[in-house]
Amino acid sequence: MLVVASVIGAGIFFTPGQVAQLLPSPGWIMAAWLVGALLSLAGALANAELGAMYPRAGGDYVYLREAFHPAAGFLVGWLSFFAVYAGTVAALAAAFAEGVGERLGWGETAVLIAAVGVTLAVSAINYVGVRWGARANNLTSALKILALLAFVVFGPFSDAGDAERLVAVAEPGSIGPMAFGQALSPILFTYLGWNASVYVASEIQSPGRNVPRSLFFGLAICAGIYLAVNAVYLFALPLESLIQAPDAGTASALALFGPEAGAVVSVFVLVSVLGTLNATVLVGPRIAYAMALDGLFVGRAGRVHTQFKTPASAIMIQAFVAVGILLVLRSFPAALNFTVFAILLATLADVLALYRLRRREPDRPRPYRAWGYPWVPGLYFVANLAIAVAMLVGNPLECALSVGLLLAGLPFYAFFVAGRRAKGEYAEPEKRYLEPPPDV
Repeated sequence: MLVVASVIGAGIFFTPGQVAQLLPSPGWIMAAWLVGALLSLAGALANAELGAMYPRAGGDYVYLREAFHPAAGFLVGWLSFFAVYAGTVAALAAAFAEGVGERLGWGETAVLIAAVGVTLAVSAINYVGVRWGARANNLTSALKILALLAFVVFGPFSDAGDAERLVAVAEPGSIGPMAFGQALSPILFTYLGWNASVYVASEIQSPGRNVPRSLFFGLAICAGIYLAVNAVYLFALPLESLIQAPDAGTASALALFGPEAGAVVSVFVLVSVLGTLNATVLVGPRIAYAMALDGLFVGRAGRVHTQFKTPASAIMIQAFVAVGILLVLRSFPAALNFTVFAILLATLADVLALYRLRRREPDRPRPYRAWGYPWVPGLYFVANLAIAVAMLVGNPLECALSVGLLLAGLPFYAFFVAGRRAKGEYAEPEKRYLEPPPDV
């Protein structure tokens, strides 16, 4: 449910129009969503092995640190915390506030205040205990699954749809490989969160068994729902209408069931966004927590609340960073390409860590071994590299911001390492992490 809540949120409603604009063909649209699922699955295979090997808070920060050098782990953790998770928290809070503001007639200032308020409120829920955050996560996950399944089951029975829209053919030469690669950017953003459980592996019972299962089962549920929902979108709307729809879910419900159903779906969209925001707030602080345990982040981020047993300081830091990003970006679309390019950089690094650890530590216990190694991880690496190149060509500014943020971590790494050495605390990571850190 953590994977489902992290994945299914705003993206499935807000990104299909962008995909249709780049790929004006039902067949190519469905193919792109399937490729996105397969790419995420290939990444899950690699992360399942790494997560089962290192069942600790922090995710790819831990893998890169163990495979290469603490600096590599720091940089990918830095990018994941500030660009991927804090940025996604800000974007989802903005999307939620904009949706509420549109219905209540709020101005820009009121929407921004609401976005800041919901960020702080959801962070407070996770501050007071993992169980409260998990309960909110499970409730919103169940609601969104049931609602989307109802949409998929009853949508095709509406007389307002047209099955012929699913088989329309694009004009020859109208879609090229560059457009396909750029369309995968919003799709990969929509699949963002498939690796959520590896970041809280130290808090999962039997992680060697349950981390891989959570990745595969969670992703399978999400991929099946995404393909079915996109088929209903294409059934409900002409391609031209889908391209122009900022919220494909509400537009499709209006077309299939009328204004009352459209209003209900619009409320569900907000609940879904709120659920994904909660899951993101739950996962992200574990990165800063793990880095702080190594002395590579603000020291308080590694503290566990004595009463609530949560990484409370890390949660507060993420909340304040997300609020700062909100004040700069202000809207959901502004963060999409910025965040996806950061995701691509982190996932490329994860695959390299898998290869490095297989060669350097072949005898280390691996409760799960990546299926298809070395070919499937290699294809995943090449595909993500190609998407990154397509994004560099199509969205150079957002990609440059991601790279700039990554490089900005170098002086901070030097500062934290210097502080550790001054205190006489510097040690090799292998010696510091023979056992997992204390469960939070």
